Amino acid sequence: MKNTLSSPDSPLAGYICALLATVIWSGNFIIARGLSEALPPVTLATLRWAVACAALLPFTVLRVWRARQIVRARFVYLAAVALVSVTVFNTMIYEAGRTTNALNLSLIAASTPVFIILLSRVFLGEAITRNRLIGLIAAVSGIVLLVTRGDLSVLLALTFREGDLWMLGAAILWAVYSIMIRRKPGDVDPLVFLSVTFALGFLPLIPAALLEQQYCAPWSLTPGIAGAVLYIGVGASLAAYFLWARAVAILGPSRPGMVYYSLPVFCAVEALLFLGESVTWAHGASFALILGGILVATKRGQAK
Repeated sequence: MKNTLSSPDSPLAGYICALLATVIWSGNFIIARGLSEALPPVTLATLRWAVACAALLPFTVLRVWRARQIVRARFVYLAAVALVSVTVFNTMIYEAGRTTNALNLSLIAASTPVFIILLSRVFLGEAITRNRLIGLIAAVSGIVLLVTRGDLSVLLALTFREGDLWMLGAAILWAVYSIMIRRKPGDVDPLVFLSVTFALGFLPLIPAALLEQQYCAPWSLTPGIAGAVLYIGVGASLAAYFLWARAVAILGPSRPGMVYYSLPVFCAVEALLFLGESVTWAHGASFALILGGILVATKRGQAK
């Protein structure tokens, strides 16, 4: 009898891929927060995708060449995915970090799975079940508890800035990307998909970064910045995107979106380990709410 739990297409494999991608992205958020002060946003995005392309394309260029007819036939789709996920999405996050605070960014980032569920309902016809709605509410509650450290009065003092709009746009774009890769044509090999979208998304960033240099303060590529760019270029771009695309292919866009709610939990743990930030009761309570929400929202049951 076939062991479906160990199958590469099993739901468990999909959840593991989504969780690993989320862990990698949590490190990206911590690193990118510091890099946004050292590098202008378009330049940071350009360096990130330059590293990703340099790490991937030498190993896949022949595969892409052999699939050139498929790439040509699917070019409009691939270019659209590249523009949304590579060129614009991450650049918007880096721009947002320059003009708003971490609390606002965390709250707005938490809206990403909400947009995924809503867009999945509109474009894919996926039902918003009772379990999914309950899990959504629980997970959002956990996020709010985490970023406010249990002091809900903090929400009343929030002020919205230009960066909040950038982050809101990024959250919506990520939901759009998750829907788009769910529609990925079956004849496009995953490595070809990543290679072409990375390359097509990277190209427009080059002239944009050169133009940005004319208006931004000079910067230098220190060893620390180089190491951080290497991490977000190989880990947060190459590895995490591959894992996330695999998770969406197995589970659909909504369930991995719920796993994405665990992102602030991993950020909190990494902040404790690497930045010395304290962990309070709010972290434990929020973890329980987020994890419980994910389990409820992704449960296959009779409840509708």
